[in-house]
Amino acid sequence: MQQATGHVIELEAGSPSLRAEVEVSATLACARCASGRGCGAGLLGASEENRRVHALIATGVDVHEGDAVRVELSSRQLLRASWLAYGLPLVLAVTATGVAYLFGLDDFYTAVAAVAGMAAGLLVARRRLSAASCLYRFTPTIVARLPVSD
Repeated sequence: MQQATGHVIELEAGSPSLRAEVEVSATLACARCASGRGCGAGLLGASEENRRVHALIATGVDVHEGDAVRVELSSRQLLRASWLAYGLPLVLAVTATGVAYLFGLDDFYTAVAAVAGMAAGLLVARRRLSAASCLYRFTPTIVARLPVSD
């Protein structure tokens, strides 16, 4: 489970489900990434500034603007998003390379097939990830309001 803490900036009551804009810390939340042994995903676009994300509000959680909250994205959803973004293009590139090899194409055309397979995978992934149902599934959720610290 990927978790972060942040503060509610704005509530969006006009959406079908209650959503909020949350400002979360941009520091690396994963201990492996912080120690330099992780996958490196936290390094992409890493900055010292906080980030704003839109998050769903879980049923039964009462939040108001300015509240400190815990935001989560399930590991399963994170894995699915990673598969779509990285795995699918890789699989299609390898598949296209294998097909080119089976047809006996020379190295240049095999490389072209690999690039074409990766491009096709990127297009499919982009289309799937931009679908409304997919975006909703990969949206983080506010799961708890944190106590006020003095």
